[in-house]
Amino acid sequence: MRIRPRRNRKTALLRDSLAETRVHREQLIQPHFVQDKDGITPIGAMPGISRMGIEPLVDQVGADLEHGLSSVLLFGVHDSDEKDEHASAATDPDGLIPRAVRRLRDVFGDRLTIMTDVCLCGAMSSGHCGVLEASGRILNDESLPLLADMALAHAHAGADVVAPSDMMDGRVVAIRDRLDDDGMSDTAILSYSTKFASAFYGPFREAADSSPQSGDRKTYQLDPRNRREAVRESILDQEEGADMLMVKPALSYLDIIRDVADSTDLPLAAYNVSGEYGMVKATAERGWIDERAVVLEILTSIVRAGAGLVITYHAREALEQGWLQ
Repeated sequence: MRIRPRRNRKTALLRDSLAETRVHREQLIQPHFVQDKDGITPIGAMPGISRMGIEPLVDQVGADLEHGLSSVLLFGVHDSDEKDEHASAATDPDGLIPRAVRRLRDVFGDRLTIMTDVCLCGAMSSGHCGVLEASGRILNDESLPLLADMALAHAHAGADVVAPSDMMDGRVVAIRDRLDDDGMSDTAILSYSTKFASAFYGPFREAADSSPQSGDRKTYQLDPRNRREAVRESILDQEEGADMLMVKPALSYLDIIRDVADSTDLPLAAYNVSGEYGMVKATAERGWIDERAVVLEILTSIVRAGAGLVITYHAREALEQGWLQ
């Protein structure tokens, strides 16, 4: 035979030299759940992940930086008595996430890229991502000023990137206008532009204590059956002024990552979500898979599909253990 593709796979060194896709540490973003009390609270459904007070967060981020993990995405976890129908705790300029951002910025300066999740669900008594009226309908336009207030509070605290995850129509332009009008035009927006109503979010909702008290989120998050609509949502957010786009979840939507990547010149992130993480951890704990090999295959597949950034709970362990080397 003249043509033998196996020749290019003969040795590990040759395979590495010819690899078409590589995952770099700079592409990884570690999510953090920040609680408004001291100490650390392990999350049962997410082994290795904990809610942290601000000072333990600073310690963990410092240790992660030593391993080359330089980007974080912060989520606030609010106690039940802090929640109300207007998400007041989320929009407070001196609230939990603004205080965490200021502390991280003071300690780490520009060594750290700080991204913050912008959504009302964690501080809403209803657990929904927008204002809920008595009939159970989510009020889209009435939610936009609250989201803009939240983003502005994070920007003034020192966030490099605000990341709206609520899936309200028009929230990107509302946030962009508010930031620009208040002198924060350098703050970037990473939009959760293509976010599906997925069953893979279960462990996250325990971690962030953000489950809806009634109903579900299918009237504002995307239907998993729809491919063209998924791309349209990202293009609309690009037109509204998003600086980066996102597909969430990642593994069940690799085709969508490729579709969006082919439809935009903006940087594209993908979120390797809590349910995906939990499945790997559960099977690895039973010895059914090689965790390192599986995590590397997952991260590679997400980048190969077209994502330039990967938000993943595996980031810390992958870098601590040298899995990317």
